[in-house]
Order: sequence, then C-alpha cells, then structure tokens
Amino acid sequence: MNAVEIGPVAPKDRTQSAFDIFLIWAGANIVATTLAVGASLASSFPLRDALLLILIGSLAGAALLGALAPLGPRLGVPSIIAARAALGIRGAGVVALFMYVANFAWIAVNNVIAASSCAAIFGGRESERAWAFALGIVATVIVAGGPALVAKTDRLAVPLLLVLSAVLTVACLRLPASPDPSAGRGVLSLARGLDVVLGYQVSWILMFADYTRYTKSERKSAIAVFLGLGLTSLWLMPLGLLSARAAGTTDPASMLSAVGLGVSAGLLMALGTITTNFVNIYLSALAWRSLVPRTRESVSLWVVGGLGALLSLLSRAWLERFADFMLLLGGVFTPVGGALIARFFLVGRPVAVEWLYDERGPLSRHRGFAVPGVVAWAVGAGLYYFPGNLGGTLPALAGSALTYWVVDRLMAERA
Repeated sequence: MNAVEIGPVAPKDRTQSAFDIFLIWAGANIVATTLAVGASLASSFPLRDALLLILIGSLAGAALLGALAPLGPRLGVPSIIAARAALGIRGAGVVALFMYVANFAWIAVNNVIAASSCAAIFGGRESERAWAFALGIVATVIVAGGPALVAKTDRLAVPLLLVLSAVLTVACLRLPASPDPSAGRGVLSLARGLDVVLGYQVSWILMFADYTRYTKSERKSAIAVFLGLGLTSLWLMPLGLLSARAAGTTDPASMLSAVGLGVSAGLLMALGTITTNFVNIYLSALAWRSLVPRTRESVSLWVVGGLGALLSLLSRAWLERFADFMLLLGGVFTPVGGALIARFFLVGRPVAVEWLYDERGPLSRHRGFAVPGVVAWAVGAGLYYFPGNLGGTLPALAGSALTYWVVDRLMAERA
C-alpha cells in the first residue's frame, strides 16, 4: 500500500486487523494534547464536575467517530473522499483545505508540548525548539514509510505508552488531596467545558475512514475506533486534570514535575507526540492530495511534516490558547459530522464510489457543492457559536443533521 493513496482500496487489499486499528487510534490519542484537554478544565471546575464532563464528552465523541468508522470498509475510500457524498466535491474540498491548515497547528501543538517535557530532562529551556523540530521530523520519516511501517511502529510504541501511562496514573493517584483551585473562578461554563472535551474528540472526525478502509469488518472497525479513542481519553484526560491541579498551571513540564516524574514522563511525551503525528501528517497529506491529486506522495508528506516541525519553532502560545483552539475546531467539524450522519444513516441512499471521483458526475452539480450539506454545515456552525456559554456541540450536531435531512427531502420532492 502507498503512504498516501486517495483511490479506493480493493477488497482483496483490506487485510488490516481491527486490533491494528485500535492500536493506531490508541497510539494517536495517548499523547500530551489529551492530557492538555483535562488540564484546560482545572481552573474552571471542581474535580467532580470536571471528571463528569470528561466522562460524557469522551464517550459521546468516541461514539460519533465509531458510528462513522464502518464507512471505511463499506466504501473503501478515505474520509475526505467519502465526505463528498454529503458536501459535494468542492464542498468537501473546502473542508479539506481547512483541515490541512488546522493540522499544521495540531502538529505544532504536539511538538511544543512534548519538547517542553523533554527539555526539562535534557538540555534545558533553550533546547525546546531543537526537541520540537526533531520530534516532527522523526514522525514524518515513519509516515513516509507507509501504513505498514506505521502499524509496526505502533505495535512497539503503544504497549510502551500504556506502561508509561500506568506509571503516570500511579503518580497522580499518590498526590495528596487538595482543595479545588477553581472555586469561584468559572472561566468556562459547564456547557462550554463539555464543548472543549467534545471539540477534541470531534477534531478527529475527518479520519473516520482513513484506516478502517483497510479492514473488512464494519462492526469490528466501529468497535476498534470507539475503544481506541474513548478508553484513552477516559484515562489520560483525568491525569492531565489532576497534574494541572497539583502544579497550579497547564505547563507540561511543571505538571509532570508536580507529580514527581522525570525521564519516564519525557519518554511518554516524546513517543505520544510521534504516534499522534503519524495520524496528523497522514491526514493532512490525504487532504492535500484530494485537492491536488497530481502531487507526489512524498512531496505532500514532507511538506506537511516539515512545515509542522518548523511552525513549532515559533511560539509557545499554542499552549496558552489550547481551549480556544478546541472550540474553533468544534465549531467547524461538529456540523460536518451531523451532515455525514444524516447523509449515510438518515437519508440512506446508496453511494456509488465512482461518483466520489467523477468531477462531471452527480456530485458536481451546483458547481460542486451539495446544497443540503453546505446549508447544514452553515446552520450547524451558527448553532455552535450562537449560544455562547450555553454550549453548542449538541445543538450543532442535531441541527446540522436535521437541516440536511429536511433540505434533501425538499430537493428530492422538487426533482
């Protein structure tokens, strides 16, 4: 298999096991940014409330991704290509472009967080940029080797990540009880706190089929994605919450120092960054090749990985505005999830795979934009941002799905 292939995967090539899918998702989510989600709640909520938000948001977000995962083995195409059925060829292209740009920020966030922890162990603060760049390049080299090399690396890295996460768990559980540092602050409302957790989960939405298209079983693919994303979020987000409360800050190095971890914490951050950037680099390269198919695979991979590594050299502001970044991603991708759910499960018309690649076929009407999908996306985004502190994830998801279904029915009746 090629490293970045946007064409359909033939049934005979769908040989990847559901266990490999689980490892890819678990490896991608056992990362510093998952800890950062929990940490971002520490200054706004008492411990019990924050843990409840993590529980609800983690399971709900993983369920949405798990519901879409069977489209991979069903269609055999990447997520951004499958999205054309709901948004049209150019509509999906707009999403691909936004995802392409946003993933540079994701890669930078991961590199900066890991570099902070690694530099605290070796090299000091002045070595953070070197660490960030090196971690970005290592991930790019492995992704360029293709899905088989990524799977082999994950089989080695994920078990080690699980062990290191267990060490972090023990360290957090040994922390002495302390009063809630958030009493009376209320930086985020409960609904907006849920949006932060769900926004992180939903930020993965446009990779629902990228790896499951290499498997045969729809049911096993759904279970693997749900467990890989859901269980790791339920595990690591509370650890980030506890360590941030102990440190009184969301700085990764300070958090890990507060729980008494050194080399093992740095190794956890470094490995987690590399495995999650496998997914980010791969996803961005797929998005770019869906826009410019003639781009060489190696070029698309190295541009994404290289620019992401360079971007991580610029600033640590990624850490300070992490919650805002989650809310931005949630507002863009949650309505897309609602449109996809409506197209594939509420409308339910069969999708001809060849249409997804035919720029003169049915999906090219209305200048390449599917009217129901574009309207649903706009309505869902408005519903996400309009309520403010009342929370927007559930209204955006339900509103975009309902809008898609209604507009599609009206257009079908007129036709």
